[in-house]
Amino acid sequence: MAQRVTLRKRTPYNTTSNRRRVVKTPGGKLVYHHIKKPATQPKCGDCGIGLPGIPALRPRQYAVISKRQKTVNRSYGGSRCASCVKSRVLRAFLVEEAKIVKKVIKSQQKK
Repeated sequence: MAQRVTLRKRTPYNTTSNRRRVVKTPGGKLVYHHIKKPATQPKCGDCGIGLPGIPALRPRQYAVISKRQKTVNRSYGGSRCASCVKSRVLRAFLVEEAKIVKKVIKSQQKK
């Protein structure tokens, strides 16, 4: 007959925050090890892909690590991926160019 294993935390329910694994100690006893939830990588706000260069941690752990590890040294670093930033810059440039062209055409029509 298998050895009985008692819970170490107070919650007896099989919830995602109360997952556990049976582990045999060096003394030969079976005990529960409570498993933490897997961390998810921060995602780009525009396209939704994982942001490279930023570690996947549980939310509270981001308060512990330094700012250097939470961001990427670029505009929108740590919030948007490089390709989305590139497309934003390009779009802003083209919008400004369109405004200039419109202004030039308007001045030529007056003459």
